[in-house]
Amino acid sequence: CGEVLRFARARGYGAVVLSTSVVQVAAQRLYEGQGFRKVSSFSPSLLGTLLCFQIFHYRCDLPGGT
Repeated sequence: CGEVLRFARARGYGAVVLSTSVVQVAAQRLYEGQGFRKVSSFSPSLLGTLLCFQIFHYRCDLPGGT
């Protein structure tokens, strides 16, 4: 995760965005610990809605990016 953020910063990116699912709790904690914030969530299908399965979008804004 840190390597991706360093790569993006070095190349002037303004942000890094990613997706993970509700069941990937360890990944959510890792991303949040690296400065990502949850910006949206959605259910990928009707079955997903019935099962309360969600996809989360995370974003980490990078200082000085374009």
